[in-house]
Amino acid sequence: MMIIRPIKSCDYDALWHIANHTGVGFSSLQPKPDMVRRKMDWALESFAASSALDESLYLFMLEDHKTGEIAGVSGIESAIGLSDPWYNFKINTQVHASRELNVYNRLTTMTLCSDHTGYSELCTLFLMPEYRHSNFGRLLSKARMMFMANHPLHFNENVIAEMRGCCNDSGESPFWEAIGRHFFNVDFVTADQQVAQGKTFIAELMPRHPIYTNMLPQDAQAVIGETHSDTLPARKLLESEGFHYTHYIDIFDAGPLLEARVRDIRTVRDSKEYKVQIHESTTTDQTDWLLSNTDFNQFRCILGHLSFEGLEFVNITRAQADALQLDSNDTVRVVPLTGRRP
Repeated sequence: MMIIRPIKSCDYDALWHIANHTGVGFSSLQPKPDMVRRKMDWALESFAASSALDESLYLFMLEDHKTGEIAGVSGIESAIGLSDPWYNFKINTQVHASRELNVYNRLTTMTLCSDHTGYSELCTLFLMPEYRHSNFGRLLSKARMMFMANHPLHFNENVIAEMRGCCNDSGESPFWEAIGRHFFNVDFVTADQQVAQGKTFIAELMPRHPIYTNMLPQDAQAVIGETHSDTLPARKLLESEGFHYTHYIDIFDAGPLLEARVRDIRTVRDSKEYKVQIHESTTTDQTDWLLSNTDFNQFRCILGHLSFEGLEFVNITRAQADALQLDSNDTVRVVPLTGRRP
């Protein structure tokens, strides 16, 4: 059984191992020991705090309950851009027209902005390749939404998720080459590593005036708002949950930013709480359900089958109850994994 749980102090080696597999463009977790340690310490502090920090990071580990092996990580930042500025390009349309010359042109522009300051962010999602099956990716991503449903006061009413933009196998980004390199004079990989330490330097170097996209090379225009092939499954999953593209992109690789109101996310909106009844077997129904306890620093979430007992109770197995750290009559939150039942 695979279990989602908060990161623990003993997870450094596992987090470091994952960081060494994330690849170019995955700026939120790179193979730099100081970065991995800071991220881990921040998450441990956030879970241990007696009251919510102004800027919290909640990291969750996907653990094989049988072997103890860590298969992946996912996270939520409670508020972005408060202590370290958060920048995106906003895509706009400008009209240039002249009646006398009978000219009418609609042109796309990009403007540097910080419109999402204070929003929550789904971040740092990575599943090791050997575990990319059996709905483990869905569990890793959607468990965060179960946590948000349990503890809404820890988050902004709006949440975003940045999708990795397009780059080639050598780590070159056509968008970066067209814009960023002219202002930073470093390659994309180096810039991506620098932004992982903070975005303050962006304000010092990036242009504040609108950039007309039709003046960019065709290969740079083609990747604006496009998602890296490795990240497409994550984008489709989020869109199925109600996230949508709102014409904001990353300033380095032009990857799209997806946005939703927390209360409108399907997993948050449709999940319900029930009392637990424990049985040897539960049901022959093959619907996959997300099940979580409602704890904070002992949060647990799994995939499994269940059955209902009236309007108040759900039946789960002893193994499921143990994985969720639940006893009879405790509260469990449940929701169908995909939003539909066979």
